[in-house]
Amino acid sequence: MSREINVTPEIAEFHREVHEDALEPLWMAAPSVMLREPKSKPIPYIWKREVIERHMQKAARIMSFDNGGDRRVLMLINPGMRDLEPYGWGATTQTLSVCVQILLPGEEAPPHRHTQTAIRYIVEGEGAYSGVDGEKVYMCEGDYVITPKRLWHEHEHEGTEPMMWMDCLDTPFIYYLHGTFFEGSSVKKQPITRKPSVDKYQGGMVRPLSDHTPGLAPLPVYKYESALAALKGLSDNYAPDPVEGYVVEYINPSNGQSANENIGAWLQKLPVGFHGKAHQHVNSVVYHIKEGKGYTIIDGVRFDWEKGDYLCVPTWAVHEHVNTSDTEEAILFSTNDIPIFEKLDLQKVQDYTENGGYQKEISVFNPEQIELLKK
Repeated sequence: MSREINVTPEIAEFHREVHEDALEPLWMAAPSVMLREPKSKPIPYIWKREVIERHMQKAARIMSFDNGGDRRVLMLINPGMRDLEPYGWGATTQTLSVCVQILLPGEEAPPHRHTQTAIRYIVEGEGAYSGVDGEKVYMCEGDYVITPKRLWHEHEHEGTEPMMWMDCLDTPFIYYLHGTFFEGSSVKKQPITRKPSVDKYQGGMVRPLSDHTPGLAPLPVYKYESALAALKGLSDNYAPDPVEGYVVEYINPSNGQSANENIGAWLQKLPVGFHGKAHQHVNSVVYHIKEGKGYTIIDGVRFDWEKGDYLCVPTWAVHEHVNTSDTEEAILFSTNDIPIFEKLDLQKVQDYTENGGYQKEISVFNPEQIELLKK
């Protein structure tokens, strides 16, 4: 509303009356619910590798599939979403649920499917596969694997050492829309009906005629070596983007859109000594630090990161990335909700223009002071 309401005693009494009948006055609510710019409920946060690995190793010792459940997973719950029931809706951001999963040699996680779309980024290990829509998809460190909504998927570990990977689902988004359906399988394993898609797509960005009609998962796994080669092609021949460095996006080769319909994914390289300019955007992002060390300033707060950490940049937060190594490039894998905001025509990106495009560092992140970040 353009002007503040003068609430007289008579109007205040009227507000009380309508409240009792499940009504509220828009003239009072509008400034709180129709904001001039986004205000994020999730907050900037970082989950450290050593903490996650300690808990995952204990989970591997005490949680067995024989004791119920079909996945051994810990969710990264954003402290700003913790008050939501149940379980903070599994929310790392308002739309994304990032998790860490561990699978031991010889274990089988049975097939299921759901209306949430999902991705996997392999943190460590090899020898396990996901059965995705009738294809046996073997996974190695650095690979990106997709599981679009309503597709059957399962995991089995045929290797000799534990495997750990990052999962990301659009669970909070689907839960909020009341669109969640989940179904377990009556069979222990899916039938394998498709040959490895990586063989069909060895030509890179050329589309086999058989995939002229777009499909959900024509290529369910994106190999790390290919993504790294794409980044090298950029960094060997072009100057870095002043904000992001070098970035490639995982796409569906049958339609040119995001590889998974609601979740975007990038692989990003920050050159040695890179200090990116700051910007902000409506979409949220969760980074997994694949290699290197550095920090990200988010709304003036410095978040130091290194290999294995997970960093959340929420909606409309001003942020910039810095590679602090004198010798090593930083490689970041990230998931985002750009596809959702683009479909709704709500995406917006804005450069930070103060101080030459760089924020002033106000403080360093302290997990014991997260209440300050919620304000």
